[in-house]
Amino acid sequence: MRNKLCSLVVFASLGCAAIAAPQTFDFKDAKGVNNAVFKLDAPLEAINGSANGISGTVSFDSANPAATKGKIIITTSSLHVPNPVMKEHMHGDKWMDVAKYSEITFETKELKNVKTSGDVTTADVVGSFKLKDITKEMTVPVKFTYLKDKLGARSNGQMQGDLLVVRANFLINRADFDINPSAPQDKVAEEIDLTLSIAGAAPKS
Repeated sequence: MRNKLCSLVVFASLGCAAIAAPQTFDFKDAKGVNNAVFKLDAPLEAINGSANGISGTVSFDSANPAATKGKIIITTSSLHVPNPVMKEHMHGDKWMDVAKYSEITFETKELKNVKTSGDVTTADVVGSFKLKDITKEMTVPVKFTYLKDKLGARSNGQMQGDLLVVRANFLINRADFDINPSAPQDKVAEEIDLTLSIAGAAPKS
């Protein structure tokens, strides 16, 4: 009887561990819907653009969101503005130098001030932001929304699984990352407003 009870406890523990295990969410979106938006609002000109070359993975445990780890990558060549001349300049060596620096990355170190209500978790994410081979540690407010069994709805039934939606908004200083620091500030704002709107998939086998 004692052996049976021990076996039941072991199996129950394994079952709980399996349920609570973190999932890996892949943010490479075949639909091209995931995007990062950037804005520079100077007195004489406002520059608005986006990038959809998003990839990376995040490990997220809905039972323990504070343990979230991951890395998000933006392909610099996917940065786009409507004006073709401005886009050419932006991709050039004085600005983003996409030929030399192919990626912008943010990698998490820890989460602070974690609050969860239902499927939504908010936190201050401490991480390393890397642009043009310059790395700065920064803290970014992030909202995670865990959507169980919603991958099918996003993929039109092609895949089943869970989704993790990530929303973030933060500022970086143009000069800190050597983005044409000599540009006149009345035409090119010093601060760049970044907004990330992405969803990662954890397919079920």
